[in-house]
Amino acid sequence: MEIENFFTNNEDETIDAGKNFAKRLQPGDVVALYGELGSGKTEFVKGICDFFEVDQPVTSPTFTIMNHYNTTNLNADLPIYHIDLYRINKVEELKEIGFEDCIFTNDAIKLVEWAEKANNLLPEKSYKVNIVTDLKSENLRNIIISH
Repeated sequence: MEIENFFTNNEDETIDAGKNFAKRLQPGDVVALYGELGSGKTEFVKGICDFFEVDQPVTSPTFTIMNHYNTTNLNADLPIYHIDLYRINKVEELKEIGFEDCIFTNDAIKLVEWAEKANNLLPEKSYKVNIVTDLKSENLRNIIISH
């Protein structure tokens, strides 16, 4: 398993980290994001979407559960699904919203915040991005990526 570990000091650096990470993503990839509320998961997603030149505002889909973004650079037909499982309480709810159909499609990139709520429904080969906040500094983030 390949593991990367780095630090960011503010929102802009977290966005830049997402942008840099996005260079390796291909259609079909799943990115599982873990971290406390306010840790920077959505900022990291914004960076990924910046890299792919998403043509609409990137916001956390906390209430809608899933946002669908269109890209305008590398491949205009590459959709990005941004999924936020914060409000999901049971795995059965994921089945109701078509989570498995979405997550296993090979023609899109899937970004899943609060991925721990998906239990074992994520593919084994997902990227795992864990964002840890530093108790001493509210802006410092430790970003650990494994694949």
